[in-house]
Amino acid sequence: MKRFSIIADCTCDLNEDLQKRYDVTVIPGHLILPDKTEILSRVAWDHFTREAFYADLKKNPDGYATSPANSAEFGAAFEEAVLRGEDVLCMTISSGISGAFGFASVAAREVGEKHPDAKICCVDSLRFGPGFGLMVVYAAKMREEGKTLEETVAWLEENKNRFHQAGWLDDLSFVAKKGRLTHAKAFFGTLAGVKPIGEFDYNGLTTVIGKAKGAKSAYAALLDYMEATGENLSGQTVVIAQTSRLAQAEVFKGMIEERFHPEEVVIQDVHAACGVNIGPGLMAAYYVGKPITEGLTEERAILEKALNRAQS
Repeated sequence: MKRFSIIADCTCDLNEDLQKRYDVTVIPGHLILPDKTEILSRVAWDHFTREAFYADLKKNPDGYATSPANSAEFGAAFEEAVLRGEDVLCMTISSGISGAFGFASVAAREVGEKHPDAKICCVDSLRFGPGFGLMVVYAAKMREEGKTLEETVAWLEENKNRFHQAGWLDDLSFVAKKGRLTHAKAFFGTLAGVKPIGEFDYNGLTTVIGKAKGAKSAYAALLDYMEATGENLSGQTVVIAQTSRLAQAEVFKGMIEERFHPEEVVIQDVHAACGVNIGPGLMAAYYVGKPITEGLTEERAILEKALNRAQS
């Protein structure tokens, strides 16, 4: 069976350790700084520290901009894998919020014309950030289990809507401005003492499906929500993402481990490529569960019950 390379754009937010562990190639995007300098955006803090980036982003939220890798950059990565004798699985951030999938698809066609014996498959994750990254991890595990490229692609397409987000974002202004949040007007800005709880919608954008009063209620409701929407959590890798909320992420990790005993819980930074559009204040877990319903009708009802229990 021919081996396939897994290539993802940098918005998957898999850090260097996870890239090496799962043998994943991550293509940098582009980050424009407030002084209009353009640099490559990697999943690393190689130009500034996490603390300095989010502190400056909070003061200057409109000073940063991002763009994905272009078709030539995707093509170079594809050709490198093909010349090693490998097929290619490329995974990208949701096409609803970025042109990365389009650029990757152009590159796949062009490289495929040069190397007609190579198979290059592109998958639109319909996710962003660590939710997308967790999908990449699942693809790598399937490859380790001996699944073919075709089998892995088929599973991803069938199950991408099972990748959940359960967490809060203290300040919704960044995701609302950048088009990562649906129904933004109803929840815009910072709500003192309130934790807006978000979930991926049917199309991969984040939707606020409820609000908890304080962190204690939010943690309790999120654990109940995960139990109701997750499947086989004890056998999973759960990723917790955070932007300037490391202490809260560590608390949530302990709670998840105590309640569900997952295979692993990984706390992951959100780096600049996604951080520009998310901003400070995110603390959320990502896991696989039941299919997300269109309109999030079931998910809203589940969270409402969980919030009522937590706040009663």
